[in-house]
Amino acid sequence: MSFREGHFFSLNEKEQYYAADNNHQEIQLEAYSQEDLSKLWLKTLEKGMHGICFSMYEKDQKPGDIIYGEQVNRRIQILKPFTKWVRSFSCIEGNEHVPRIAHENGMKTLVGAWLGNDLELNEKEIEGLITLAKEGCVDIAAVGNEVMYRNDLTEDQLLDYIKRVKEAIPHIPVGYVDAYYEFSHRPRITEACDVILTNCYPYWEGCPIEYAFQHMKSMFESAKQAGNGKRVIITETGWPSEGGSLKGAFASPQNAMKYFIDAQNWSKENGIEMFYFSSFDEAWKVGPEGAVGAYWGLWDKEEALKYQK
Repeated sequence: MSFREGHFFSLNEKEQYYAADNNHQEIQLEAYSQEDLSKLWLKTLEKGMHGICFSMYEKDQKPGDIIYGEQVNRRIQILKPFTKWVRSFSCIEGNEHVPRIAHENGMKTLVGAWLGNDLELNEKEIEGLITLAKEGCVDIAAVGNEVMYRNDLTEDQLLDYIKRVKEAIPHIPVGYVDAYYEFSHRPRITEACDVILTNCYPYWEGCPIEYAFQHMKSMFESAKQAGNGKRVIITETGWPSEGGSLKGAFASPQNAMKYFIDAQNWSKENGIEMFYFSSFDEAWKVGPEGAVGAYWGLWDKEEALKYQK
């Protein structure tokens, strides 16, 4: 995801975040030394997450490269002690190993078919998703990720894919992943989904860290209201550890640790299903997202846990 004109945080609205009902007490950065904050971050991680987004690519790898099971398995073993669920983004080019290996390790999976403007690749993705589901490797199926956000397909095209998958795997919840506001803007898509799969990124709306947690909560509530009683899952949320800034949002280790701690505590206290973005830093994302794109992981690109030095 990246910044999108027309969707950004305004300081003129900050009062609503402080006035909001808040059952979770945020941590205050000024109350912690760097060492104490790092210890609290690690303690929070060790308590476990509901879910995490799987980062597929290492070193010079990028989407389109074929990835083998050994690499996927190594990373699954790193993540296994810390999370119950893994989210994958594609069903081809080695991404199909993620749900299979995750299930072999007793983890549940949210499996995505990556859809874009290449209709031939879309066919491979949809067939791959259906195959994995029929193998018993899919607990929730996601048909597309931010397709409307990128304007890669029309609503009718996306709805046809969703309908096709739902008919093929009727006993598995099927949804579509996009930014929180798309579910109120596109009621036909929302109606077609069994489950609302929403991405919530205060950083990409230029939100300062002191308002970020409450802003994320408001994003979730917007998707929840649009879902009208349907199950709502946060499929991505996170904060980068370096790479610059966007309006009032600054990437830093301190801000990344605070956001993770607040988000995870809120998720546990309120039973919110949340997939944190992301597991490992990925260098290839510098291209589409700028310098900050490479630093969203809880582990760095060498698979070392961050913030512990």
